Amino acid sequence: MSKPPLPESAVTMLEKANPAVIATLRSDGQPVSTATWYLWDDGRVLINMDEGRKRLDHIRSDQRVSLTVLDGDDWYNHVTLIGHVAETHDDETLADIDRLSQHYTGRPYPQRDRGRVSAWIEVDRWHGWGGFKDSSQAGG
Repeated sequence: MSKPPLPESAVTMLEKANPAVIATLRSDGQPVSTATWYLWDDGRVLINMDEGRKRLDHIRSDQRVSLTVLDGDDWYNHVTLIGHVAETHDDETLADIDRLSQHYTGRPYPQRDRGRVSAWIEVDRWHGWGGFKDSSQAGG
């Protein structure tokens, strides 16, 4: 696995509204993965959750996460970001979920009656596959 920064080609892919799956850890250590929206922002990743999501409990008890992003044009090309949640905050004005929704759908987030929580992921390591494979990674 490689340490940041990521190559420009991977950053270009991460800046798009691609399918992604986040993995968190339950209190018993069992990993749980969930599809999610994400936003790459200057080397960090923004995610946003409904205040009632179990994933939020997982993050609050263990900040370690991984996010796998699939290139929407060719799923063989993908990048996994391994890191930790460095910051969480209530998204009281829904500005962060609106940013994510605009990125993915072109519209503000439609559900306005539930609390939202934002989390910023800092990348500790990463690995890629397909066109994003790091030359120091083992073949396979």
